[in-house]
Amino acid sequence: MSNSLYYKPKREIDAYFMPQCQSLNPQLDYNTIDHGAFMCSKVFLGQYCTLESSSGTGTCPVYSSTSTLSFSSNGSPGSQLDSNSYPSDQNCSPDNANTSSLSNSCVTDDVDDLKYRLRELETVMLGPDPDFVCCYSNHTFGVGIHVASPEFDSWGKVMEMIARKDLKLVLIACARAVAENDQLLAQWLMDELRQMVSVSGEPIQRLGAYMLEGLVARQASSGSSIYKALRCKEPASADLLSYMHILFEVCPYIKFGYMSANGAIAEAMKDEKRVHIVDFQIGQGSQWVTLIQAFAARPGGPPHIRITGIDDSYSAYARGGGLNIVGHRLSRLAQSFKVPFEFNAVDVPACQVLLKDLGIQHGEALAVNFAFILHHMPDESVSTENHRDRLLRVIKGLKPKVVTLVEQECNTNSAAFLPRFVETLDYYTAMFESMDVTLPRDHKDRINVEQHCLARDVVNLVACEGAERVERHELLGKWRSRFTMAGFKPYPLSTLVNNTIRTLLKNYCDRYRLEERDGALYLGWMNRDLVASCAWQCSN
Repeated sequence: MSNSLYYKPKREIDAYFMPQCQSLNPQLDYNTIDHGAFMCSKVFLGQYCTLESSSGTGTCPVYSSTSTLSFSSNGSPGSQLDSNSYPSDQNCSPDNANTSSLSNSCVTDDVDDLKYRLRELETVMLGPDPDFVCCYSNHTFGVGIHVASPEFDSWGKVMEMIARKDLKLVLIACARAVAENDQLLAQWLMDELRQMVSVSGEPIQRLGAYMLEGLVARQASSGSSIYKALRCKEPASADLLSYMHILFEVCPYIKFGYMSANGAIAEAMKDEKRVHIVDFQIGQGSQWVTLIQAFAARPGGPPHIRITGIDDSYSAYARGGGLNIVGHRLSRLAQSFKVPFEFNAVDVPACQVLLKDLGIQHGEALAVNFAFILHHMPDESVSTENHRDRLLRVIKGLKPKVVTLVEQECNTNSAAFLPRFVETLDYYTAMFESMDVTLPRDHKDRINVEQHCLARDVVNLVACEGAERVERHELLGKWRSRFTMAGFKPYPLSTLVNNTIRTLLKNYCDRYRLEERDGALYLGWMNRDLVASCAWQCSN
């Protein structure tokens, strides 16, 4: 089978589709986020905004349940929360310490108390807490950091971190203060961080801007509100598709996922006459363009192909209509290549799909595609229904010939807030760095792509909990356990797929790496795995 199975020139594909943004990722609706698409307010040349701004008038505002944020003209965020304002002459108390300025704030009223809290923070970060040190020693802490002695000046150490603009350490220190509900210390560090981050700066500065706003929303107990507000500020659908397309082109992550999954499906179905593919997040349907083309070129003629596409309202918005648009496009494509084709539309969130919706027919070989979608399913840590494992058991009962899995290699599902914060920081730092090699830092397209396709996920990971946190990634080791318990075993990788993906990566920066281990493919940036792909078959 030729490489045309996995990769076609951009000209041919673009004639049919604009690709979706897959969870880099992925979506706004609770159960069916379209792979990381992020929506916020308009981006202006002079001022980058992710939410509408509203100013409080008092010197010590009290946060309400909604949060707004804005970016200043230099790109650094200045959060302003809808507040109950106090008269300017009212005395500040520690209860009203959530202010956006150090000037005339409660923070300066008790420097000794702040120093004491900083010393406590230093002890936890660098001292006797083995869980913290163990958890983060491989990520952020380690360079220039040592265990402090009892005489160590905590205030001086934190001031040193700020003075040398060690943004990662200051972000983590602020996250710990938020986790411990230390509003005084958290607000002081947030004020310092606003001077250090920028949506047009270095990768860590850009990511820091979004992580800071997640911290602000979490500190104000408005994580849900800020997440919903971001959803309300969607760009025009044509613009959103354009941002997704840019991400698809400048980073290989989505292409890697499509190519690896399609390769496994093509290999499993090479001798089948009737093929049924169930795609649990079909988006724009662009994944299936090259697969239909490859089946058309199969010796002995193409099989009859039926695709069941499962959708959500956000994907419909992005493409400007319902699943009928995807069905028509794929039908026209199949007709042009003389491939017998049917399309079955299932216009419901993935975790609400019923067996009858899938239209399983006797005599069809079944393939199920989970590309950047399962991590949006609530599991046992969120819901007693545990949709994540329930769905796998349902699929096992259908006896598919192959099931493909593509997910971000990130551990953010059931982790406590602070380790989740550090994991998010580490993961998305690599993601933002990889974008830097393709698009200039001041390029408007890069700013739009990061705000609309990545930042929403970051805010959700930091600000939200429970059912409102829809970004719940798991490492492939955990996915293996789930698939094994559901009755699956690994499906062997194709050498052709591996070689084709390696050829694809030659078009990108040499800091991308592809590694095969334990029956799965990992695409990474430098020393960080970012996306994992594997395939499964029924064990009996």
